[in-house]
Amino acid sequence: MTETDLRAELQEAILTLAAERGPAKSICPSEAAKAVRPDDWNRLMGLTRQAAIQLARAGRIDILRKGKPVDPEAVKGVIRLRLAAGGE
Repeated sequence: MTETDLRAELQEAILTLAAERGPAKSICPSEAAKAVRPDDWNRLMGLTRQAAIQLARAGRIDILRKGKPVDPEAVKGVIRLRLAAGGE
């Protein structure tokens, strides 16, 4: 599987998990990584963040830091992800 394929799979996992959680709730990026590769998820965390940033740039999700949306170009530290309004 190529990195592009893996990133697409991670994006799908992010969107699916966020939709299941609901619009007022968020997910941890590790949940998406664990959904894609349960036995090797921690190695995917950098790629998972990249996938989330791409989705945020496209307006599909919000990246949250301390409960508030952050610019996808300035993502640092611990983050959470939720569907953007109309992002599904």
